[in-house]
Amino acid sequence: MSVLVLLLAVGAACCLGFGFVLQQQAAAHAPLGDFLSPRLLLDLIRVPRWLGGIGLMVCGMALGAVALGRGEVTLVEPLLATNLLFALALSRWQTRQSLGRQGWAGLVLLAGGVTAFIVAGQPEGGAAVGGPFRQWLIIGVMTGLALLLTVYAKRSRSSAAPVLLAVAAGLLYGIQDALTRVSGQLFGAGGWSGLFTSWQPYGVLLLGVTGLLLVQSAFEAAPLRMSLPALTAAQPLAGIACGVGFLGDRLRTDTGALAWEAAGLAGAVVGVVLLGMHPAMPCGPAGAREGVVGAGASAV
Repeated sequence: MSVLVLLLAVGAACCLGFGFVLQQQAAAHAPLGDFLSPRLLLDLIRVPRWLGGIGLMVCGMALGAVALGRGEVTLVEPLLATNLLFALALSRWQTRQSLGRQGWAGLVLLAGGVTAFIVAGQPEGGAAVGGPFRQWLIIGVMTGLALLLTVYAKRSRSSAAPVLLAVAAGLLYGIQDALTRVSGQLFGAGGWSGLFTSWQPYGVLLLGVTGLLLVQSAFEAAPLRMSLPALTAAQPLAGIACGVGFLGDRLRTDTGALAWEAAGLAGAVVGVVLLGMHPAMPCGPAGAREGVVGAGASAV
């Protein structure tokens, strides 16, 4: 594993984690009538704290893009999932809340799960597989699932809506990461002309804007502890599926390696949930909104 890729991915996770906390603290004050509406982004763009969070997120995405250009999606995605550690660190500093057993257990499971997956899987790059049909099939299935989750969240009056939106955004961000890697390859092969005459960079932009709206709506409607774990868990799983499914990333497939890879991913997901549900994660004004998110959705 390249040390540079490791540093870039962890740096990206740090920026993303800090940025998510700042974004949620700002989005929690937005009107619920903006739920899943582009007006939400127009309102938030006037909030300095939110702009600072977006700036950190852009830095994280840029670092992640460089990491994806130099490493495999199946390697970078699990490292990006550690953004939750940095989000918890900032929230803990703000709230002065101790980690406790839940925090330490989540930290060990997330870090250990990511390490186990990478060591057991030994991700390697390769040539794209399956052709355009396979690529569009995988992207279409994930995009369709994200659309279904979004539609249900908009119509639902339950407090699960922010979780569904976060999962949908995570799926889109996972696809975005895969297309970011493809865009880097196109730029390396054909320069700017080769890049902008292909559909992938425009897909990256569309997925990014759509995912941003979903994430901010989730942040607006409920505390960070409800949405960030789902987002952090869904994104690497979607990215790994794209990496193995059509980008040609290779993982070890012997019985022992597969068992450790599955255990590592499961441990990382459990760790993400434990850390995301930690009392140190901010509630903010959104804490009182959990039961009324459906009313905001129906007002759109």
